[in-house]
Amino acid sequence: MGEPSRVSRVVVTPVAFADPPLLNVVGVHQPWALRAIVEVHTDDGLLGLGETYGDDAQLARLRAVADALGGHDVYDLVGLRRLVTTVLAKETGGTAGASFGGMLDVDSAVDVVYSPFEVALLDIQGRRAGVPVADLLGGRARDEVPFSGYLFYKWAGHPGAEDDAWGAALDPDGIVAQAQKMVDDWGFSSLKLKGGVFEPEAECEAIEALAAAFPGMPLRLDPNGAWTPPTSIRVAERLAGTLEYLEDPTPGIPGMAEVARSSSLPLATNMCVIALDHLPPAVAVDAVQVVLSDHHLWGGLKRSALLAGICQVWGMGLSMHSNSHLGVSLAAMVQLAASCENLTYACDTHYPWKTQDLVVPGALSFAGGSVAVPRTPGLGVELDRDTLGVLHEQWQVCGFRERADTAYMRSVEPGFEVNTARW
Repeated sequence: MGEPSRVSRVVVTPVAFADPPLLNVVGVHQPWALRAIVEVHTDDGLLGLGETYGDDAQLARLRAVADALGGHDVYDLVGLRRLVTTVLAKETGGTAGASFGGMLDVDSAVDVVYSPFEVALLDIQGRRAGVPVADLLGGRARDEVPFSGYLFYKWAGHPGAEDDAWGAALDPDGIVAQAQKMVDDWGFSSLKLKGGVFEPEAECEAIEALAAAFPGMPLRLDPNGAWTPPTSIRVAERLAGTLEYLEDPTPGIPGMAEVARSSSLPLATNMCVIALDHLPPAVAVDAVQVVLSDHHLWGGLKRSALLAGICQVWGMGLSMHSNSHLGVSLAAMVQLAASCENLTYACDTHYPWKTQDLVVPGALSFAGGSVAVPRTPGLGVELDRDTLGVLHEQWQVCGFRERADTAYMRSVEPGFEVNTARW
């Protein structure tokens, strides 16, 4: 046997890409979404890719790990996790929690920092073995991964800028028009509406308008904890025959359990169960029936595969969460979803909302709302160096260094208050 492949250098590149004014419970998306691209190079000439959040705090954590990763065996994922834990404890003020956009808070940053490096090492392992990452996770359960069209209430454009190609969506008619564009252009066969923006009755009307416009299509509503348990129960009763599932109607495991006890409508989450230690208390009270996995938050692809197994044991449904992302993340999501037999719900994706990407075109494409799983080694994508440079230059000049939906909303509407558990 030859010598193990070892890390020779790591490059962390912050990037920014245009983001529309998408409304949510804590405010509105800023004009630029921030991501970080992790490139892990090896001493035998291979390159692995990862992608994660790109705020300043996350960049500092990533760079600290990158500086310590030289010489690491690319197959030693256990050692990688130990290294991440040690570096964060010594170099960045400990392994304390992290927050992303005001809605996702984790008690420890280890998983979210470990994830892009693990993805990059799995990319290298796949390239070295000549197999897709899905094969490293146990093989493919499907050749195509279905995704759900992700609908948002939105302004026509950012204040002071021209209207974007999507236009405004502030009422049921606007949401239906947006959905029609999603279905026509991308072929989605299920739809999810981000709620928590208007009163529950108005958002119910939008879902009912979607049901009328797209008969039989699976629909989801996610108000990100905007409602109290009584309101959530009332909405669940109204939409029980219309929704595929109701996502995070109210904050916290106890609140979700209260709603679940009074409704037969499945409840999904990416807020109250986003780490392995959240699972036992949630399972104990049957708070959620569908878990939305997210390898960025859960600690990479192998931990997400472990989550899939746990969900299968406890009879819980499995889907996949999305934040604003680029092609490296999409590739990782597709490889993971391909390997999860019990991922029975279409995955979320923000991909249609972006206008730029930094992977070479052709490897990932939507047909009928699904993405074919790449059969080339590793993640199956390569960086477009020119576009990577453009997106890095945009990061340098955009003026944003963290995602702050509430602060941006208050720059437009000074009296805005976060809508969590408002109704």
